[in-house]
Amino acid sequence: MSLVNANWLENNLKEVKILDASWHMPNTNRNAYKEFLSEHIQNSQFFDLDKNSEPDSTLPHMLPTKEKWQKIISNYGITNQDKIVIYDNSDVISSCRCWYMFIYFGHDISKVFILNGGLKKWKIDNKKITSNLTSNNKSSYATKEIKSLVLTKLQIEENIKSNDFQVVDARGIKRFEGTEPELRPGLRSGSIKNSKNLPFVKCINKIDHTFKDKDELIKIFEYTGIKPDRQQAFTCGSGVTACILAMANKIINDKNPIIYDGSWSEYGLK
Repeated sequence: MSLVNANWLENNLKEVKILDASWHMPNTNRNAYKEFLSEHIQNSQFFDLDKNSEPDSTLPHMLPTKEKWQKIISNYGITNQDKIVIYDNSDVISSCRCWYMFIYFGHDISKVFILNGGLKKWKIDNKKITSNLTSNNKSSYATKEIKSLVLTKLQIEENIKSNDFQVVDARGIKRFEGTEPELRPGLRSGSIKNSKNLPFVKCINKIDHTFKDKDELIKIFEYTGIKPDRQQAFTCGSGVTACILAMANKIINDKNPIIYDGSWSEYGLK
């Protein structure tokens, strides 16, 4: 049960730790933290995807070190035993990136959930929102890295020859085909050789930001040429929307998320 709905969360508000992991593309001119201060789900804390990624990398949204993650999560007052619900108010369903980070750093995958539809669906369902901030006591969170869940550029390059797994790109088709320029300067256009393209928006219901149901997702994956009997690794522009496809794959096949962390921000460097 990687997804929970608004009714479930409403009934379990005091039993879980809640994070708002909203993040917006730079060209949207939206400020996720200011939006959080204005309205959010009761008891939630803001998870800043930019600040909580690796600060010493020239690439965006790279996983932090184990030590940094331990400090970050301890500051939220989260323990290793906690159930965690993550949501967002973003068009790029950024909560999935936070979900992946917890799993990579060893939190029990059965205790990390995405609120299906995020704040948008929560409001559609007429659930209460607040501007009151939540305080917490720091915890002593312990981390361990599951390194098999992240891939390097070298592994991606080696796979072009070996074809051990399928690489699936979550970017839009024009960026994938190289007919539309990249959003970040210094990147060439195009995609990883032999990779498949599944724009993440195809997995999401536009009206309420929920994931499409399992049967629909199976058909979408099959149409794209994604084989359920093979291992998949997901990529995108900077490692955020790749995690949406990883969640969809979890819904379909109950597979753990495997992400090329550098994504096109690294592979597409000129």
